[in-house]
Order: sequence, then structure tokens, then C-alpha cells
Amino acid sequence: MKPKPTIVLASQSASRAAILTAAGVAFEAVGSGVDEAPLKAELLAAGATPREVAERLAAAKAVAVSAARPADLVVGADSTIDLEGALIDKAADMPEARRRLQQLRGRGHTLHAALAVARAGAPVWRTVDSPRLTMRVFSDAFLDGYLARGGEALLSSVGCYFLEGEGVQLFETIEGDYFAILGLPLIPLLAFLRAEGAIPA
Repeated sequence: MKPKPTIVLASQSASRAAILTAAGVAFEAVGSGVDEAPLKAELLAAGATPREVAERLAAAKAVAVSAARPADLVVGADSTIDLEGALIDKAADMPEARRRLQQLRGRGHTLHAALAVARAGAPVWRTVDSPRLTMRVFSDAFLDGYLARGGEALLSSVGCYFLEGEGVQLFETIEGDYFAILGLPLIPLLAFLRAEGAIPA
């Protein structure tokens, strides 16, 4: 009987870690060390779609950590927002967050949540889920209050929202997996981990 592999989350995302913890999955969390900006710029210059960017970044993060921990199952994750084919990036500051939410207001967007698992420095499994979200036409007064209450923590989310918090009030309709919107398509990941003997079947 082969030993149970260690699960490593190659992310410092509090929401992704919280999802795994709540699901009863034992894991270690480490930063991937991947500099996303130049890789993202290279991919976009080559014509990559927002979905492809998420997939490639998730794999890059998993592989970067896996190279140093070859026996472990390393989970890399990335999320991108696709607004009518254009990639929407994280806001750099609060004024940009306000402009970002104004841009998304009253419109639908797709959130691509990609996962990759690497072992021995190479990807062994991948998945991507793409929920569709439509923001309501909220008032400027609501927007200003929302930004004031959320503060700079909102800048860590690609869409400046956390669905598990007040961010849910921004939306008119949501179609797709809740966990994927939080950044970690959990159900397919759990199935893979069970198949690998990393969690009980």
C-alpha cells in the first residue's frame, strides 16, 4: 500500500485555504513564487483567451512548487474575469476598484476558475469551471458604501468582490458552481484527490 501523498496548496489565498479546511482536507499552504504579471503579459501578447490565461497560470504555480516537492500533490489555482472576451485584471488601488465595478455594473461576465495538480514537477490533472455572473444596476451611493466597508481587502479579488460576504449584493443573477466563484472548483478536485488516495474514499 503506497503512502498517502501530502496535499500542498500553492497559494496564499485565504478563501481557497478556507474552502479546503471547511471540507476537512488536510493540506499545507505555500506561496508559489510565480511572478504572474510577465507571464500573463506574454500569454495575452500571444493571443491567449482569459480562460487560457487562468489555465496556464494555475499550472505554472503548481509546477513551481512541485519542482521542490516532487512526492507531493501540489494544487495550483488561478481565476480570471472575462468581460466580452477581454481579460479584466485585479485593481491596483481603490479608485481603480471603483472604476472596475462601474465597468461591470449592469453587465454579465464569466469567471474562469482553473485548477492544476502537479507531481514531480509536471501537471498530472487539470480542470476549469466558468460560472456566469451578472451584476445588478446598483447606485453610486451603494457602490461608495460597499468600497468603504470592504476597503483594500477587495483588491485581492479579481472582481473586487467576495461572494461569501457583502459582495453577493452586487449581483442580479449567478449561474454556476459556488466554490468555483470563490476560486477553487472543489467537487472535481475532491474526486481527483480520492482517486489518488490523498483523502479517504
